[in-house]
Amino acid sequence: MAAASWIQFALALALSPLLFGLISRTKAFFAGRKGQPLFQLYYDLIRLIRKGAVYSLTTTWIFRAGPVIGLASAAAALTLLPFGGNKALFAFPGDLILFATLFGVARFFTVLAALDTGSSFEGMGASRDVLFSALSEPALILGLTAAARESGSLSLSGVLSGVSHFQPEIALVAAALLVVFLCENSRIPFDDPNTHLELTMIHEVMVLDHGGPDLACILYGSALKLWGLGSLIVGLVVPFRAGGPWINTAIGIAGIAALAITVGVIESVMARLRLVRLPQLLAAAGALSALALILAMR
Repeated sequence: MAAASWIQFALALALSPLLFGLISRTKAFFAGRKGQPLFQLYYDLIRLIRKGAVYSLTTTWIFRAGPVIGLASAAAALTLLPFGGNKALFAFPGDLILFATLFGVARFFTVLAALDTGSSFEGMGASRDVLFSALSEPALILGLTAAARESGSLSLSGVLSGVSHFQPEIALVAAALLVVFLCENSRIPFDDPNTHLELTMIHEVMVLDHGGPDLACILYGSALKLWGLGSLIVGLVVPFRAGGPWINTAIGIAGIAALAITVGVIESVMARLRLVRLPQLLAAAGALSALALILAMR
């Protein structure tokens, strides 16, 4: 089982950039285009690592540390996440709180790095990102608490293996986490990662001054975050009962690939919502998580 945990962590590190390729190709299919290669992010990461970095004289060590800390936090969060019905690499009671906290740390240092540039443009994006986090993180914590109550475990490994996948509480949690997943990964309807309109950029505007290896860390960290939160949803929705760790791992990979395709479909059939509507959507996700917790406590 320990070997399977290490292998699933290695698979997450290796396959997470592929999710962006699946999303891009799905959107290209709906638009009638060929689209980018599935492995485009791998090519971009290699190209960026080979480049140098340019730093403004107004920035401090925070600007350089932000991308590294963000990547390290996302990678550390994956060690706490079980995948494909297997146990996590590190599991202990209360690790679900640390899981959410690590992504919060990554966001915190990304925001600090954006503010460290002294740019009002990046400050605007940081302000919007913090607003969304103040609404999405309670929905995430309440959803995890409801799942923990339903499973009777305070560890993510116990939660995802002990929940009944066909309970209405879990369906509500999965719906809430899908909204959080789209928000935390800056996807439509919250943000458009391909936009070039200055007044609508949120996450992309915070990393405009990063380049070279720093930008590679940010892109790779975003891929790990997409994999981590996506795996959490797949673990709640897909019942892993195949009986073998390798078959379960294959089912988990198929599930997260299906989720990436679903994101591509969502971004192809709807546009980004108005900024004033986004807090309402996140508040609805929090209400779903709260309702799930109330049902689980009956």
